[in-house]
Amino acid sequence: MAPSVAEISSNALNSITNGVQKVDLRETKKDVKGAAYPFYYPHFDVSEKFPPTEIFEHVDPGSRADPAKPHLLTSAVKIHDVSPYIGTEIKGVQISQLSKEGLDELALYAAERKVLLFRDQDFKDLTPEKQIEITKYFGPIQVHPTSGNAKGFPEFHVVYRGPERDVFKEYYGANRSSKVYWHSDVSYEKQPPGTTFFFILEQPPSGGDTLFLSQVEAYNRLSPEFQKRLEGLTAVHSAVPQAESSAKRGGPVRREPVETTHPVVRRHPVTGEKALYVNQGFTKYIVGFKDEESEYLLNFLYNHIAKGSDFQIRATYEPGTVVVWDNRLTAHSATSDYNSSDDRRHAVRLTPQAEVPIPA
Repeated sequence: MAPSVAEISSNALNSITNGVQKVDLRETKKDVKGAAYPFYYPHFDVSEKFPPTEIFEHVDPGSRADPAKPHLLTSAVKIHDVSPYIGTEIKGVQISQLSKEGLDELALYAAERKVLLFRDQDFKDLTPEKQIEITKYFGPIQVHPTSGNAKGFPEFHVVYRGPERDVFKEYYGANRSSKVYWHSDVSYEKQPPGTTFFFILEQPPSGGDTLFLSQVEAYNRLSPEFQKRLEGLTAVHSAVPQAESSAKRGGPVRREPVETTHPVVRRHPVTGEKALYVNQGFTKYIVGFKDEESEYLLNFLYNHIAKGSDFQIRATYEPGTVVVWDNRLTAHSATSDYNSSDDRRHAVRLTPQAEVPIPA
């Protein structure tokens, strides 16, 4: 049996292959300050370069799913809806053991419930190849242009904050009263993410949760006349500030930053639900509007989203938690509510890309 990722260390003598290149695990970063999963310690290589992304045909696995979900929600499974609009906690099923039919149903369920919190999973202790294999079922995995990854495995977007590295200060500066920053992951891509996986490796005793909100319910709360005004509008999403920030810190820019135009309101290809598709992280302006008009409307939508506590949830983590969410229908934010001088938060995201956004 292949070793689990927890067993892979800087002293490992074996090597693994990801199908593209061979990685000598003896090269795993040695100075990891006691991280439980050193293989996933964030790796930055400024010489690493990726080609531009290309358009591909995408068929959402949820379109093949049995609406009753007999392969996912068996009699052994217990579920608890966190809120009426978003979020369901699931116990009694292993993602790693799901058949293709079960994975199809997972995609549909993630779209319906927006965020799924799977407990007691073995996902973090699978081999990297197996983690990638499962996630690629939902689409080609986006390789992030600036974030830390696992050496030799650019598919992994590593989220790390600990005594020796505070990403909040790096990304947002030290002079902000709040680090809440609503966004949909890499929405600047030509084909932004759909069904997204996030698995926790280490977490502080309390705090370090993720805030999620339903962009579907945010849209539904608007008046019919305002909804009509938004439909048909498009906005530019930009990777440029992210790339410039990384370069300024001496970090990598693995792909030339892009700016892409997406609908302000998009429609899900399977459920048909309409969702707002703007976020303060990457949306820059509304096409065809003057600067003041664009700024006014976007700020209204950002405030509407941020204040919508009744369509938001706080996703909590336990050892073995895997969160699966639909990036097309949600926005999220990390929380900086724990002391990184004492505690470590370490997690990994795998981010399959989906279709070109469909206008509402």
